Formats: sequence, structure tokens, C-alpha cells
Amino acid sequence: MADAVAVFIATLGPVGRLPGAPGTWGSAAALAAAPWCFMPLPLAGRLAALALVLALGAWAAARAETALGRKDPGCVVVDELLGQWAAFLPFHLSGAGQAMPLDLLGLFALFRFFDILKPWPIRAVERSVPGGLGIMLDDLLAGVFAAASYAAILAVI
Repeated sequence: MADAVAVFIATLGPVGRLPGAPGTWGSAAALAAAPWCFMPLPLAGRLAALALVLALGAWAAARAETALGRKDPGCVVVDELLGQWAAFLPFHLSGAGQAMPLDLLGLFALFRFFDILKPWPIRAVERSVPGGLGIMLDDLLAGVFAAASYAAILAVI
């Protein structure tokens, strides 16, 4: 029973099993949920949500690896939720007090870029931290890179 719950959490229900690119589907689900489940929270609430997703996701991803018999299975997309929401974290307020849709789409694209390309140190974290925590941390770092890059773009514009 615990394995089934872990796999459900790790795959965000059916999202990780959608055809094609599960990481993109997981990121899209995070993008779709963020305006209702993440962005309205105060900073402390968003940090708590990220901590909860990190802890629960690391447990679920580790159990899913064992249950599915594969290291970092592609269907595990809870890490995309963490990374995408981490990218959104500093952009709670923009424009007229709300994150604009273009902000979210830009952050989505940057997160996917860093998550797929995995420049140093993201790839190093992915390779050096084993299990569920490693699955989660590389996406968290990709989200931080996306947020920093977007902030730099906004500063130049």
C-alpha cells in the first residue's frame, strides 16, 4: 500500500504517465496548479510548501525507484513540481500585485531549459546525491537557476 501511495505521489497521479515528455507534463501541471495552490500563499507559506514537496517528494521518489525497479524513472515528476514552483518563488508579486502569465511562461521555459540541459552544478548534484533526494535536488537547483536567470533578464529589460 505504501508503495502505491508513493508511486501516486511521485508521478503526480496520472501526469507522469502521459505520453511523450513526462518532465514537460509535470512542469505543465505545476504551472497550471501554481496560480491556485502556490502563488497566492505568503512567502512563508510558499517556502513551507516547497519544504513539504521536497520532503514528501524525496520519500515518494525513493520508494518509486524501488517499486518500479528503475533509477530515476521518467514517470517520476514530483521533482518537476518542486523545481517549477522554486522558479516561481521570488515572482509572487509583479505588475499590479500578481504574477503575470508571461512571467509564469518565461519561468516555465527557463526551468525546462535548465532541467533538460543540466549545466554544472545541476548535473553534478544529480550524479552525486543518490536516491529520492538526488531526484529532487537537481530540479530544485534548476528552479533556482531559472529564477535567477529570469531576474537578470528583468533587470536588463
